[in-house]
Amino acid sequence: MIDYKQYITIDSRKRNGQPCIRDLRITVGDILSYLASGMSTEEILADFPKLAKEDILAALAYAAAAQNNRAILETAA
Repeated sequence: MIDYKQYITIDSRKRNGQPCIRDLRITVGDILSYLASGMSTEEILADFPKLAKEDILAALAYAAAAQNNRAILETAA
C-alpha cells in the first residue's frame, strides 16, 4: 500500500482543513466522489493534469486508513 503521508496534506487555510492531495485544492473526498461516480483513474488524470496516479492511490490509502481508524496527519497552522 502506498504511504499516503507523502501525498496528503491538511491545512486549515485550504478547503476548511479537509485532507487534500499534496498542496492542491483537490480533496481526498473529491477523488473518492469521482471514483464513486464511475470515473476511471485515467479520466480523473485527464481532467486534472496536476494529479498523478500516485495521488489517487494515496487518496484511497488515506480513506482505507481513516475507515480503519489509522489515518494520522499533522495539520498545518
